[in-house]
Amino acid sequence: KRSMVRDLMYARVDPVLVDLSYDYVGELSETVAHLWPVNAPAESLPSLSEIVNALQTLPRATIGSYIAARLDEMTAPERWAFLKLGSRGGLRVGISARFLKQVLAQYGGRDVQEIEAVWHGVEPPYEDLFAWLEGRAEAPFTHGKPIFHPVMLAQPVDEKDQGSFSPDTFAAEWKYDGIRVQLVANAAGKALYSRSGDDIGESFPEVLDRVSFQAVLDGELMVRSGDRLGSFNDLQQRLNRKTPSQKMIDAQPGHILLYDMLFDGDVDTRAFGYAERRRHLEEWYQRVKPPGMSLSPQLKFKDFDDLLEYRRGSEAEDGPIEGLMLKRLDSPYVAGRPAGLWYKWKRDPLIVDAVLMYAQRGHGKRSSLYSDYTFGLWLDDVLLPIGKAYFGFTDEELKQLDSWVRRHTLQSFGPVREVAKELVLEIAFDAVSRSKRHKSGFALRFPRIHRIRWDKPAVEADRMAVLEAIVEAA
Repeated sequence: KRSMVRDLMYARVDPVLVDLSYDYVGELSETVAHLWPVNAPAESLPSLSEIVNALQTLPRATIGSYIAARLDEMTAPERWAFLKLGSRGGLRVGISARFLKQVLAQYGGRDVQEIEAVWHGVEPPYEDLFAWLEGRAEAPFTHGKPIFHPVMLAQPVDEKDQGSFSPDTFAAEWKYDGIRVQLVANAAGKALYSRSGDDIGESFPEVLDRVSFQAVLDGELMVRSGDRLGSFNDLQQRLNRKTPSQKMIDAQPGHILLYDMLFDGDVDTRAFGYAERRRHLEEWYQRVKPPGMSLSPQLKFKDFDDLLEYRRGSEAEDGPIEGLMLKRLDSPYVAGRPAGLWYKWKRDPLIVDAVLMYAQRGHGKRSSLYSDYTFGLWLDDVLLPIGKAYFGFTDEELKQLDSWVRRHTLQSFGPVREVAKELVLEIAFDAVSRSKRHKSGFALRFPRIHRIRWDKPAVEADRMAVLEAIVEAA
């Protein structure tokens, strides 16, 4: 346990030095690895399996001395790896899937699109993938598997783009406030994927149970709340459950708003223009009439002013929205974020002035900085937390915030500090909904720091009634 490791450290090094070092490094295993008194490293160490067996079988009273003896024998990197493995620390390196695909493409002299085509059809230890990249075998066989196909993404609307949107060249539809999904169904099986390729079918078994066709569909997953589509907060209750109860499924069943069609059976429609794919999707929908799904409505517009009016709306007729999607009528379905084909035009964010309450150390390169901030609004004379944010500021502003946190700390709770209720943060967010899980009674959608109000007294921050008014107006 972490407490055992810390006590072993305190017995060998001045506890004040340990605490100061840990506060700077932000991670116990790394702190101990560097501060542990240097001994002559052993020529050879026990194997990992021997250590695991010893930790499982030794009397509890002797485990501490066993761990200390092993740390005495190790170099600093070995101590770090030993402690990370033994104390449930995450041995991970944060890189994007896109970056890894680019590395593999370069390694094998392939195009990234070729890697994308097989990515979700290969499994650890990836012997068939590397055999292909090294020219020792054909491409991994993925045909017929219900594999994920990389999704097409949209560019944000820029001011210079706004004059180019006409009904002759673009289609408009709502950008619903759910999560983007891809439903894959073929003779080999069926699966429900998030936009990043994570299989979320276990969380929504009723969606897959309703599938009796073969197709690959692109859409927005939401939940039904009575006769209407629920909020993102409603959906989040389902996303957090790997095995939802039947009661939860019955109360808030999953529903997919269909945007696009990639395959109709074995027919690959991705090379078709958007208008043609949409006609194909509509014909398929009328023929199949899939339960628990509906077509995302196409919005009629004459000019930019019509689009602007749509964007100002807080929700569509059937549920909450984030804004608009604009798609070129002739655009093929292309993986990634190609320029000039699809655009997303979100509504302007909502903003409140909140008071910083707690700060927590970040991870990775931010592990020595207080970069995760909990903030709240006033209810009478009490501050109630309404959310947490860890982006929206520059590197220089992060240094300023970290310095302020250290100088205004009231109490410390491990990596978390309670701070004086004096600093106002301007918080931007996309939506707010009622929540029984939060003490304040509200949950924010995508909160981020919009501005640091060094100039504003905390007593002038917003009150909880501001969120109440937003919810009532929605």
